[in-house]
Amino acid sequence: MPKKTPALGKNWGIEVSKHDPVTGKIVYKSDGSPEKIKINMSPGCFSNGEQQPLYFPEGHEHAGIFKGMAVILEEQGYDDMSKVPAQCKQFKCAPAIPDTPQHCCCHQILYNEPDFVNVESNLETLCKDLGARVLFLPKFYCELNFIEQCWGYAKRVYRLNPESSHEDVLEKNALAALESIPLQTMR
Repeated sequence: MPKKTPALGKNWGIEVSKHDPVTGKIVYKSDGSPEKIKINMSPGCFSNGEQQPLYFPEGHEHAGIFKGMAVILEEQGYDDMSKVPAQCKQFKCAPAIPDTPQHCCCHQILYNEPDFVNVESNLETLCKDLGARVLFLPKFYCELNFIEQCWGYAKRVYRLNPESSHEDVLEKNALAALESIPLQTMR
């Protein structure tokens, strides 16, 4: 994430695979690698709960351009961020002193802001919009994560199908295997 507003024509965003708008499948380049596009980050929010756009609004001379960490932090109430480095050397900030805010670099300040720490992910937002709940489980603890048992069940069922090299058959078999997972496995 850049500290300063990027130059015109060099906007900053998150690089993701491009999807076909009709089929929803990933679009591939002629060399077989996925085609990439840049998308904007979701807005942050101020301490009062009001949204903080991370890109300049329509009507601004830099409309649609990423603001940069310095501008974002100054909007949050921090003084002149031009004097604070973007990041500590090799992203290794000095150890924090308990109960003392650490302002060694823009990354450290920004990543400890409550709206960045507690931001809802796009996955959470999408699921909430669809009426579903997201439950994040501890990483690397497969015995606590029911999805591991679900994957294991689905893989076992999938392997019972005859081998095929046709993508449509593979997809059909994979979906059928996932559909076969009993609800009890997920509880």
